[in-house]
Amino acid sequence: MFTRQISKIFAKTVKAFPVVILTGARQTGKSTLCRSLFSNSHKYVSLEDPDVRQQALEDPRTFLANYPAPVIFDEIQYAPELPNYMQGIVDNNRNKYGQYILTGSQNFLLMHKISQSLAGRAALLTLYPCSVEEAYEEKVLHTPLEVADWILRGGYPELRARSKLDRKIWCSSYIRLYLERDVRQLLNVGDLSTFERFLRLVAIRTGQILNISDLARDTGVSVPTASRWLSVLQASYQVYLLEPFHANLSKRLIKSPKIYFGDTALASYLMGIHDAEVLNQGPFSGPLLETAVILEHLKKASFSGIMPNFSYLRTKDGIETDLLIEDGNKIHLREIKNTRTILPNLRDGLVKTEKLLAKTAVKSILAPVEKNIRLSENVIVKPWHDVAW
Repeated sequence: MFTRQISKIFAKTVKAFPVVILTGARQTGKSTLCRSLFSNSHKYVSLEDPDVRQQALEDPRTFLANYPAPVIFDEIQYAPELPNYMQGIVDNNRNKYGQYILTGSQNFLLMHKISQSLAGRAALLTLYPCSVEEAYEEKVLHTPLEVADWILRGGYPELRARSKLDRKIWCSSYIRLYLERDVRQLLNVGDLSTFERFLRLVAIRTGQILNISDLARDTGVSVPTASRWLSVLQASYQVYLLEPFHANLSKRLIKSPKIYFGDTALASYLMGIHDAEVLNQGPFSGPLLETAVILEHLKKASFSGIMPNFSYLRTKDGIETDLLIEDGNKIHLREIKNTRTILPNLRDGLVKTEKLLAKTAVKSILAPVEKNIRLSENVIVKPWHDVAW
């Protein structure tokens, strides 16, 4: 379907660790990727199969004996105790790499069990929905219709690859499946309607600074409940929190994270936005483009397996930069602008932030433009999905 750029680091990691865990939201292509890369070397076992899952839960030692390494266990969160029994097998063959490849869509359950049993033996990678580069290679999406199409259909491989697949039906089915499987399992919620309202309110807030009290109030739940629900959305890769930049600066910094929905197709669907005209003429086109850009950065980082320090900066008196990337000794400042009219004042926020930090930075603006535009000697405007650093 698509060539996934994480493939190279994935294959390299399997040759260097006894256990490799590939996490990510449902339908990002984890199973497809594992099968395409390791079908000749590993047996594939899906724990979503009720019969297989029952064997793993009732008698894990016999189960692992029946499926000896090297093996892929798909959706390992359905048998969360299994990693405990892998430990002895791995330790008896510590220099044998790629014994187990585990996939899962619920990071809380996975990491809790792995930290208990497989710490130091396992590597963790994350597969996000497709990036623009994966879907379109070198094509630049810059026209209003091209950008709107990306936002409305997002990066989930099936929805992106099948242009005639009904977006509303796919998104509705995805959300129902997510609520029925992941939310019920993680939260044991009986009435899902309130959680679904919470999910819609989170989508509406994408690209905004998180105010958990307001979110709880609008949902009709307590702040602790809203915080717990938000943690579940994070654990299942449905939202991403961009933390604020922390430093001892003279200006008072905003200290709450910004919230981004994990895919713009689902976010726009939950907002009730279903066509390009409504999107482009409405108030959410800017926040949704900002969401798409932040997600492109996460995807780019996942390709290398090394996550730099991402943050945003906003002060009480209005100095603001959408994204700071701290990569070794370098710091990149990036503004995201939903405009095709490039004026000199677009650089003002970047210049003020650089002055506030008192450190030379690489400064750029990401916008729906076709090619790089030099705004000044040290500020470049780049296409919104050109996120390399």
